[in-house]
Amino acid sequence: MQNTLSFPDLLRMIDERSSAFRAAVTAAPSLDVQVPTCPEWTLFDLAQHLGEGRRAWAATIAAGPDATAKSAPQGDPVAPREREALLAWLVASTQQLLDALREAGPDRGCWTWWGKSQSPQTCAAAARRQLHEIAVHTYDAQLTLGAPQPLPDEVALDGVEEFLSTICTTTVPWPHEPAAVDYHASEGRSWRNWLSEDGARAVRLPTPVTPAATGAGGDPDAADASARGTANELVLALYGRIPLDSLKLDGNRRLFDQLVAWDPER
Repeated sequence: MQNTLSFPDLLRMIDERSSAFRAAVTAAPSLDVQVPTCPEWTLFDLAQHLGEGRRAWAATIAAGPDATAKSAPQGDPVAPREREALLAWLVASTQQLLDALREAGPDRGCWTWWGKSQSPQTCAAAARRQLHEIAVHTYDAQLTLGAPQPLPDEVALDGVEEFLSTICTTTVPWPHEPAAVDYHASEGRSWRNWLSEDGARAVRLPTPVTPAATGAGGDPDAADASARGTANELVLALYGRIPLDSLKLDGNRRLFDQLVAWDPER
């Protein structure tokens, strides 16, 4: 699947979503509040995770295409507990990531953990993955304040496609009957996830399609199951932030349980 966002757009949105995350940290009554969608973490823990992760990816991107593992940043200060210092540390974390991406450019190779997926192992793909990690954790932070905001439409639409391409594709054989699962965004974009003994692959469907037809006499080209919602709802469901039942599910719903339970790395 083609990236729907240009490299400059990805960098701009990383900066924007990072700013939105810091705004949530600024508005929080305390850094010790629990994050409902990451119940083992406080807001400070979430901020620490986000900042440390961006610094690690900055180091990985800077290490170049010959790196064989994720790089650990050298000599970086730990996340400070005081709020203003933490916000400054988060600004620096984002800047390190953006500087590394700009220096490398979109086409340079980059170590990634998704080598078996459809997503390329390039700095553009790393930037795309970073955008969506930051976007979802920004939702987590806003939810902690009781004021979650929908992901921007262009982020959400690309987020569905990136999740399917990176998380839901693999060369590891699908351990169940071959199947096709469709995802439909109400904004007018649809995708199909093919599951078979060859693994899993995803495609963007050329035109909006109707939900799955099942049973005898059904359309032979229809999916075995489908999920429909706004792009924001699809992203949040894919990341486990809202229940799958929040979406309109059609066809064989057991396929969604099998997908959630499937660990291709086992």
